[in-house]
Amino acid sequence: METLLYAAELVEEGGTYTLVLQDVARNTVQATPIPRAMVDKLPIFLSALGSRLGSTRDSVPSQGRG
Repeated sequence: METLLYAAELVEEGGTYTLVLQDVARNTVQATPIPRAMVDKLPIFLSALGSRLGSTRDSVPSQGRG
């Protein structure tokens, strides 16, 4: 059985990007502005992280905002 620990969203509003991270166990939310250059590199970073950790999961189902 899987347990959701954290949920992350990348939100764009008016050309500004914000990473929103929810700690589900503690019921807290942190929001951090992210530069566009970092947003563009996210797929590369996630791919490298998956390779480094030996991940076999390429994607998980999207649950949306509800």
